[in-house]
Amino acid sequence: MTHFTFRNALAAATILTLTPALASPLFANPMVGGAAMYPTKTIVENAMNSKDHTTLVAAVKAAGLVNTLSGPGPFTVFAPTNAAFDKLPAGTVDMLVKPENKAMLTKILTYHVVAGKMTAMQIAAAIKAGNGSATLTTVQGEPLTATMKMGKLILTDAKGGMSMVTIKDVMQSNGVIHVVDTVLMP
Repeated sequence: MTHFTFRNALAAATILTLTPALASPLFANPMVGGAAMYPTKTIVENAMNSKDHTTLVAAVKAAGLVNTLSGPGPFTVFAPTNAAFDKLPAGTVDMLVKPENKAMLTKILTYHVVAGKMTAMQIAAAIKAGNGSATLTTVQGEPLTATMKMGKLILTDAKGGMSMVTIKDVMQSNGVIHVVDTVLMP
């Protein structure tokens, strides 16, 4: 029979701290884009590992937002997938990443960011408190409306477009990512 002593607890804590693979079942983030998402990495570091977010990463680089989204935050990011960007009219992404369109691209990307760290549970609580909807003010300055539909978190943008959260609560060292299926437009 093994006794659980302070020394055993200290050894277990050391192993978990030094071995992320062993710790992952206890603190598991969902996989995103076929890649592990580590709560010790920043939003940008994790997004760069997701094969489903290569367009978003390229857009963040083109907009000059890498340093901001690598900063301390915290931020809540609604991260559109490559498939979300593919829903835009043909040529839109190529046009947006051109240097002369940096201001427009920045406006769109910062519309996907809310200051502070809001988990899906916190957003759901705000929706309940708001009698079915919650207004989230984006870093860009315009609101997003959050609602629940058949147990799914839905965001409605300023133009009436809707995006569904497909993967929630991907914890980051500087906030949280919620993966969305449609690009939101201010």
